Amino acid sequence: MPEVKSIFREVLPKQGQLFFEDVPTMVLCKPKLLPLKSVTLEKMEKMQREAEATIHQQELARRVQESAGKSGKESEEFLPHQD
Repeated sequence: MPEVKSIFREVLPKQGQLFFEDVPTMVLCKPKLLPLKSVTLEKMEKMQREAEATIHQQELARRVQESAGKSGKESEEFLPHQD
């Protein structure tokens, strides 16, 4: 096989770098703190707590009314009938 002559002449430097490859490196940045709970989840939990508090207040009011109604009926039972 015949040897092909190149029109370019090979040049090798006597000093310095012969080859340089740009290797991407990792760049560290500040960590971003993410919330443990999303805003939507926090809103839903707040709504749940408010609903539970409202139900609790309604139950207390109902119990107070029932106890007031019972004590009123009991007092009527003990009063003598006037004809």
